[in-house]
Amino acid sequence: MNKPLIVCVGSAAQDVFLMGKVFTPECEAGICYEHLKLGDKLSVEKMVYASGGNAMNAAVTFARQGIETSFISILGDDPAGHAVLHELDNESVGTRHVIVDKKYTTSYSVILLAPNGERTILNYHGERLSSCPDIVSDKTLRGDWLYISSVGSMELLRRIVKIAKANGMKVAFNPASYEMKHTQASANLFSSIDLLALNKEEASQFVSGDSSEELAIQLSDSVPLVLVSDGPKGSVATDGMTTYSAGIYDNVAVIDRTGAGDAFTSGFIAKIASGEGIEESLIFASANSTSVVQKVGAKAGILHENARLHDMKIKTRKIAN
Repeated sequence: MNKPLIVCVGSAAQDVFLMGKVFTPECEAGICYEHLKLGDKLSVEKMVYASGGNAMNAAVTFARQGIETSFISILGDDPAGHAVLHELDNESVGTRHVIVDKKYTTSYSVILLAPNGERTILNYHGERLSSCPDIVSDKTLRGDWLYISSVGSMELLRRIVKIAKANGMKVAFNPASYEMKHTQASANLFSSIDLLALNKEEASQFVSGDSSEELAIQLSDSVPLVLVSDGPKGSVATDGMTTYSAGIYDNVAVIDRTGAGDAFTSGFIAKIASGEGIEESLIFASANSTSVVQKVGAKAGILHENARLHDMKIKTRKIAN
């Protein structure tokens, strides 16, 4: 089976994970907090440097599946930017369309990781792609699929999708926090999207429905292939004719949930783009996400090509006309 070329557009960041009992959550009225007293000097047991960002995490999934992958982003000419670029190169992700410049600052995150795998993330958002819109052009957007997330400008997002479609690319859209603040503008793009990936909470901002299945069916009126995830409760995918529902791949101890959603979405897209069916794609997506939560960081657990997987039950249901 021929492997596609996937172009990823979006964010990349350096992450530092701080771990220790000091981050043990305290819960009040069903809401959990990490209580840090102002003025205290607190010790942590472990620190891990990694890298992340929605589009970068996805790019690594694609590359580890043997898919030719090109990455488009902006980095500062700073230690964080150099670390991100080095990791992309090590993962065989194409970086010739990554701009590195001293006038920009690379995104940076500090993650306070609790013993139960939950975390508080402190983000510094570096330069947005809109600072250098010419980074996206007819020449850079060449391939079979476009994966897009965390662009930070609806005007630029519309331009990117327009160029990609003009070049005959299929578009996979995974709205990030910025895009979710502009739900109507994002929804206006659905007619140009081939694969839409959302979690249940995000999906409910576009359509109404009580379950992931209902939400996915509603969204399939606008997008040919829809993926709706609901964390440990499983996921639903639909092509508008049949729904495919999956539970969890394995019941494992969670070390860190960072990047689990990106691993799930990109795992699904990787298999769909490579010509696999929806059931096979759901299984790999679930396995990829399960592997990621067992290690610290968004990418350490991403599966490599030919990783051994076991079957999981996929429930199918025909959608009534």
